[in-house]
This record gives sequence, structure tokens and C-alpha cells, in this order.
Amino acid sequence: MARTAVLRSWRAPAASTRIPRSSFSTTTRLGAYEDTIKNLMIGKHTRVIYQGFTGRQATANAKESIEYGTNVVGGVKPGTTGEHLGLPVLPNVREAVKELKPDASAIYVPGNGTVAAMEEAIENEIPLIMAVAEHIPLHDIMRVHQILRTQSKTRLVGANCPGIINTWGRCRLGFQPLPFFKEGNVGIVAKSGTLSYEAVASTTRAGLGQTYGISMGGDILAGTNFNEAFEVFEHDEKTEGIILIGEIGGRAELDAAEWIREYNKRTANPKPFMAVIGGIESPLGRVMGHAGAFRSPFEATAREKIAALEKEGVVVVDHPEKFGEGMKKLLAQRNPRSAGKAASGPGAMQRRGYHTMRRRPILSASSSKVTVDQKRTLIIKQHESFDLLTQRGIKTTGNSSANDLLLAISVDRSARQPAIVAAPTSEPSQLFSRSRRFPFEYRSKDATSDAMLSQVIQTLEVSDSAKPALKNLLEQLVDIYVSKEAVVLRTNIQVSEDGEVKVSGAQFRFDDAAFRSSKRQEDIHALRDIDGEVPEEVAAEKEGMVYVKMPGEGTIGTIVNGAGLAMNTVDALIARGGHPANFLDTGGKATKDTIKASFKIVTSDPRVKVIFVNIFGGLTLGDMIANGILLAFKDLGLNIPVVVRIRGTNEKLGQDIISNSGLKLDAYDSFDEAAQRAIDLASGTASA
Repeated sequence: MARTAVLRSWRAPAASTRIPRSSFSTTTRLGAYEDTIKNLMIGKHTRVIYQGFTGRQATANAKESIEYGTNVVGGVKPGTTGEHLGLPVLPNVREAVKELKPDASAIYVPGNGTVAAMEEAIENEIPLIMAVAEHIPLHDIMRVHQILRTQSKTRLVGANCPGIINTWGRCRLGFQPLPFFKEGNVGIVAKSGTLSYEAVASTTRAGLGQTYGISMGGDILAGTNFNEAFEVFEHDEKTEGIILIGEIGGRAELDAAEWIREYNKRTANPKPFMAVIGGIESPLGRVMGHAGAFRSPFEATAREKIAALEKEGVVVVDHPEKFGEGMKKLLAQRNPRSAGKAASGPGAMQRRGYHTMRRRPILSASSSKVTVDQKRTLIIKQHESFDLLTQRGIKTTGNSSANDLLLAISVDRSARQPAIVAAPTSEPSQLFSRSRRFPFEYRSKDATSDAMLSQVIQTLEVSDSAKPALKNLLEQLVDIYVSKEAVVLRTNIQVSEDGEVKVSGAQFRFDDAAFRSSKRQEDIHALRDIDGEVPEEVAAEKEGMVYVKMPGEGTIGTIVNGAGLAMNTVDALIARGGHPANFLDTGGKATKDTIKASFKIVTSDPRVKVIFVNIFGGLTLGDMIANGILLAFKDLGLNIPVVVRIRGTNEKLGQDIISNSGLKLDAYDSFDEAAQRAIDLASGTASA
């Protein structure tokens, strides 16, 4: 059954309506994960438990959520029966399901226990599970997705995300900053947490408010994607406008464009869409904070994603603070009595009446072509990749050719599976258009089946004589991929007329989360050459931050909390004529220690003439951020100007602290004003 058909067969429940447990599953057939989309429709009826209930983070979060109105009914602590926050604690999920009959579970299990907690929740058929944890090893989450695909009871939101919230039903699973949410009419789905907070704050300021905030999350594989969230928004009567927040990596935004095209065709008066895409100026191959925020050569660029969305009438802006007023104008155009009368194509109604707003600027294409070494995951040297292959009997040659073909093992993020990627060329500019993906079940023999090999041979445009050698190469690549927990294994190959296959180039990337969290794959990660890396990037890593040195003039140092917001900050500065020196993600939190460490790292770059601090305080207070900036400025004896944009909790108090400091600090609420001030200071057209 198609996903849209599944959604059309049911209606969103009223916020006060209790959904019978049996209604969460409409089928028992295999491969029916799509049937669980309806489980995202949380509200007052949703009975929530916490796994890891008595932990410090879970306790603080549960208190906030209960005060907000979330129907928390208890939780789990392994081996313990008792009470916490006046609610029952059960020793395992099975007992919790039996006694508490939960509709959803918020997983706050520390360390390596997250995956086991997810598997336990799936085994006990909890309808909705939400995981906030970062740094879950890729191969662990692939195993979880293989389980999810074969059942129709449980839906996952996350991981590496703020969670899911329904404002009208006062139900929150996650750590979203509640003061910014308001009952309203805009549905938001996002890869980035900080950008989603910006979107929430913007729509709240505009008087629109929100219905749902659904997190896709920043990992390579997402439990719930854009299209699945769209199906909820389409059928939710309170949702009148939809916001998508994407970034580099994968094809979820392209899938979203296809969904919107079909939606516009079948709907007389479609709900308007707006979007922002982060990472337009991100260097090729770099992981930009989020584990999934990197682009392989055979994936679409951010610009290509933007073009695909705009083709379907989506209004794409360059900064999320424009969502509020922009959506107000789009909703004012949405008049059922005139729907379809003056449209010139899908989404035309969305475009009309929007010309008075500043549109997304055309950005330069310079830095997107830069290829640099990877730091967030491990890319080993080519000769080390060759060693792994020759140990397995694969022939290699250092003589590359313009006629080389591409054969890789990667991840199909849309299928949520590993995949073979093949192309009849290795020319980077042609890979996106000419490559094909062939997903296969994790830890299965599907990758080297006769049917799969026939498709790969056809795509590579070689003769069947190469079949035995290609099968051997694929078997070895899959073995390396699984046994060594790789992210991407890319090879350039040469195929002779008699069917001989040689590898002429190799770039192997491995998951550092497996090593950092569990010390798995120590032999692979021992190959890392820290002495050959950029010192600032290594220093940032030690502080738990992600720093990427940008090429070029680099006069503006950036300090930002959150990967998506940091990518967007770099993009927007370049769009306005600025020259950012770096990408720096302090992480989801911005404490005085991380702020001080950030200033030290950024100012070590002699190109930097001004520092632009762009912080959205969600759980972190604006006044605390401001005081941290003052302390860092004084302790480090800084003598270059600093422009600070503080939004979020206690934003006005933080801005006042900066403005009244008497130091070379400027405080702003507006991103446009702050960015222009930083650009003017860097160019010398304004005085500090």
C-alpha cells in the first residue's frame, strides 16, 4: 500500500482523544514500516514513558515536559521497581508496556545503551520511540533500521535530534526549548535543531505559531524523513503552512521535491511550503558537525537541492528568521475560492505575492569544489586502502585513467540501507547524474547476487566477462564495509576486454563513532595521522567542537552553536559579500568554557579581522552566553571587534549585557543587521 494511501485512510485524532492501542497497527505484513507514520500524531492522548527515567537528564526533561502538559505515565530503570517524580518505575520495557500501556517512549539511556534500548522498545512494540542521542555508530543504527523495516508497529524519530512536539496537544518528546513554541498553524520538519528553533522563534514572532515540530535529525540514517512528516502535515487540519529545513548529504530534499510535486497535482488548494538548505558553501567531503552533513561526489549539491525545491514552488530563503513574515504572506495568498484559477503550474500560488520579500541570494560556487581531508570520520590514505584490498587478493594499480569507472559501497539514506553505487565514469562532474544506487540488506548476500551483478554490469557498461572479477571485488568491499564499520568505500576501477578488474584509486572512510564510543576498529583508527592535520581542527576536536578552516580571504571568524546554524551562517555571510574564515560548531550548548575555547581557536587564524558570534539560546540562557563572551574577551585580551547576535532564552538580557559592556562588542537581534556590521568591520568600511 502506498504511503499516501495509508494516510488517507485515517484522520488525525482530536488532541483530547485517546487512540486505542490496536489502531496503531493496520497490518502485520513484512516491510510495512510506512504503516507507522500515523504514530507521529501525538497529543494529549499520548501516554509517554522514559527509558533511563531516573537519570539526571531524563529527570530534568521529564519535569519540564510534565509541566508543559505531556502525559508522562512512568519509566524504566533496569532491575528497579519503585517510584520517581511520583510516577512508577519498572525494571524493563516489557513490564512497563504491560503495566503502563505507553504510546511513546523517550529514550534517555546513557552511553552505548541507546541502541539496546531502541531494540527493546521495538521488540515490545511501543508505537513511537524518540532517541536524542548523538554519535550512535552507523552500523548499529543500520541494524536498527533493518529491524524497523520488517515490522509495522513501531516508528522512530531520531536519532541525533531534539525530538517531536505537538503544541495543540501539549505533548513533547525531546528537549525542544518550550518558551518559543506557540499553538499555531505551521508544521516544521528539520534536520537541524538550532535552525528549527530559529524557525519556531520566527513563526511565533509573526503570530503564526506551530502545530508540529518533527525532527529528522542530523545522522546519516533518519528514523523519520521529510516525506513522512509531510504526510502528517497534509492530513492535520490545523497545519496550514509547512517549513522544511535541510542540508547537504543524502537525497531527502530531492525526495521531498518529488513528494511536493505529486501533492500539488492532487490537491486543489495546496498548503504553501518554505525551506532553507544549509551547507551551500561547505567543502566537498567534509562532515559539517552533524554526522550526516557531508556530500559524496555522487550526491546532489545544496544548490541542486534548492533548484529542485524551487521548481516545485517551494519558497527557499537564505535565513530562517525570514520564515515568519514570509509564511504570513504565503498564507494570505491561500484562498480556497481562487485556488487553481490563475495558477500557471504546480506551486504557482506559492510564488505569487512573494516578490516583495528579499529572496535567497545567488551564492558563489567557489568553496563547494574544494576537497579536503576528513576529520569527523576517518579517511585513510590511498596506499592504506590499497593494502586492505591486496590483502584480500584484489589487484590494484596506481595508473589512473580518464576511462576509469566508479564502484563504491555507501549508504542509501532514502532506503535506509547500505548500497552499491556504480557509474560508467569516475569524472566528478558526471557522477551525480550518471551513478545508480543498488540498496541491499545489511549483512546479507544480496550485494553479490546474480540479479544485483547484472544490474551493476549494465550500469558500468562492461561485458559479462567481468562478472567473476566484479563479484569478487564486491564481496571484498562488502566484507571491509561491514567488518571494519565503514561509511563509504569508493573505488575507481579499470575493466579490461577479457574481464580483468583492477582498482586504480580508492578512498575509504570509516565511522569514528564506533571507535569513540566502544573502542571498536582500533586497528583502522590507529592509521590516523594527527600531525598532518590542521592544528585548529584538532584543538577544536579536543574541546568537543567541530572546526573547519575555510579557504580564501577569511576575514570573519565565526562562532556558532549547532551544526545547521553554523552552516547557514557561513552561507549567509558569503551571500552578503563576507569572507568567513571558518565553520565552527560549539555543539548544541554554548557555555562560557566552549565560548572561551572558541575565541582562542578562531583568533589563532591571522586572517581574522572580526569575530561574528551567532548563538541561539535554547536550553542555554542568553545572559549566561553574554557573560561567557565578556569573560572570554577579557581573559584572552582580545583587541579585535566582536559582533554578537543572541536569540533565544533571555535574548534581550544577553543583548543588553553585551551593549553595556564598554568593550569592542556589538549586540544585535537581527541576523541581517549583525552580518552587515561584521562585513563592514572586516572590510574596513566601518569603525569598531
